[in-house]
Amino acid sequence: MDPERFSSYVEEALENLPDVFRERMDNVVVIVEDWPNPHTMRMAGVRSPYQLLGFYHGVPQTDRSSSYGLVTPDRISIYQYPIERQCRTGAEARGLVERVLRHEIAHHFGISDDRLKEIGAY
Repeated sequence: MDPERFSSYVEEALENLPDVFRERMDNVVVIVEDWPNPHTMRMAGVRSPYQLLGFYHGVPQTDRSSSYGLVTPDRISIYQYPIERQCRTGAEARGLVERVLRHEIAHHFGISDDRLKEIGAY
């Protein structure tokens, strides 16, 4: 899939977020990358780049204090090729992009993987 089409899925997923979340996202950018780098894979505890579909790099809002300021934006990386490898159609890729983006945004708001499992988010 060409990068522009994949990026449009990410943009669409951002636009489809409920306003309450979109308006409260603070100092975070969403980027598309081909693959996760080795450092990110180590941080995520995965051995294969195919296992990592997205990653939140930053300080969750729940961990920010009054001294948080003048910092570079947090980053949500969405990994195009691992997502494509799990999907057979554009519609599947679109749906997976939305799910991965929402998962990483949850981390931005301070929700852990354990809590996401508890509430049945994945």
